[in-house]
Amino acid sequence: MSNNYDVLIIGSGPGGYVTAIRAAQLGLKTAIVEREHLGGICLNWGCIPTKALLRSAEIMDHANHAKSYGLTLEGKMTADVKDVVARSRGVSARLNGGVGYLMKKNKIDVIWGEAKLTKPGEIVVGASSKPAVQPQNPVPKGVKGEGTYTAKHIIVATGARPRALPGIEPDGKLIWTYFEAMKPDFMPKSLVVMGSGAIGIEFASFYRSMGVDVTVVEVMSQVMPVEDAEISAIARKALEKRGLKILTEAKVAKVEKGSNSITAHVETKDGKVQQITADRLISAVGVVGNIENLGLEALGVKTDRGCIVIDGYGKTNVPGLYAIGDVAGPPMLAHKAEHEGVVCIEKIAGLPNVHAMDKGKIPGCTYCNPQVASVGLTEAKAKAEGRDIRVGRFSFGANGKAIALGEDNGLIKTIFDKKTGELIGAHMVGAEVTELIQGFVVAMNLETTEEDLMHTIFPHPTLSEMMKESVLDAYGRVLNA
Repeated sequence: MSNNYDVLIIGSGPGGYVTAIRAAQLGLKTAIVEREHLGGICLNWGCIPTKALLRSAEIMDHANHAKSYGLTLEGKMTADVKDVVARSRGVSARLNGGVGYLMKKNKIDVIWGEAKLTKPGEIVVGASSKPAVQPQNPVPKGVKGEGTYTAKHIIVATGARPRALPGIEPDGKLIWTYFEAMKPDFMPKSLVVMGSGAIGIEFASFYRSMGVDVTVVEVMSQVMPVEDAEISAIARKALEKRGLKILTEAKVAKVEKGSNSITAHVETKDGKVQQITADRLISAVGVVGNIENLGLEALGVKTDRGCIVIDGYGKTNVPGLYAIGDVAGPPMLAHKAEHEGVVCIEKIAGLPNVHAMDKGKIPGCTYCNPQVASVGLTEAKAKAEGRDIRVGRFSFGANGKAIALGEDNGLIKTIFDKKTGELIGAHMVGAEVTELIQGFVVAMNLETTEEDLMHTIFPHPTLSEMMKESVLDAYGRVLNA
């Protein structure tokens, strides 16, 4: 078998494997190099298994409030941590196998091992420093592994890993990253979560649903700092109502380790320090790109703040070398990686009218309870840009479907350019908003105006009706509030 390809992709996360499939569809001889497990972090340790955990938490929350729906449960609802984790891991395993099937279906070679760039157009694959694959997916006999491989185009899609703060490095026992938080061997009674981005707040929400005493420590002035301030405030109030303790403008200055607990020294903006003792601490202070040990330095590949520098089509400063996904910089989201990879490979293939990705139209979702979703500019950023804006709001408490669901706490917020009617931002907090947000994403990509949205008929009764009402509110035409 030849070791020469049109395209070699290093990493099989969402960006890598989707890019490989699109390359194969375009008739390019393609191979993908993976050191550990198909599907990458997202499928095996991130997006997918966390949603499985959060589904268990959602069922638990509903069960604990069954009486409000006129239902009576015999006995107390309890969580078996072993079974909850097993379900989550089973979901990942099923999808892991699905990626393998897609590689075979599209005639994409999978090369198992750890890749290093040796010169433009060439990589050497050595033994992996991590387990080759998950136990339920052993490497088939005869597949490609260690050796030298060449390709006209090489795409780096190696993803990212948890960021560690000096002096508070995760140890796998008392200080967890999302790896340990996703598969606990026991349910702690108390937790400190350091960081309130999507990862931190999702785990805080999950563990609180499981009955854990959770304290979130955030250095910025609001939880979920990238979100619109109004949405963040509503989410915080709802999370605190569920029993989460949230400290903003605070940082974990030091962690003392006991035999089976930690004590976090939390410093607030006024310089005061309080000590919080808990069973475990989850470090969720962001992620950093996997750029080490790839041979980037020897090739002179330009990097910035731990990520590979690229243009709008994934090209690096080295001819024939590209990067996509988390390793190429923020926003570090699976759907961004997928689209970035498709743009990159279609440009490589010479397709006409390939457009660089517009990062201003990438949705962000946080699957805590309540959910948070957004796209485009926040109100503060729109004003900072000097935009003259119209802002519309519609409360879940005025929507019939939300009331019927018992989910009447939330808000839909829309932001329009006052001069043009362009939708420049949409922000949501409440039930199922991670599904609703795509309606506004499509609208923004189609350059839809407020008039188009106002003349769109939304089905009744649905949560989606609130999207139209929010638009109407921006123009003084709201009907149901």
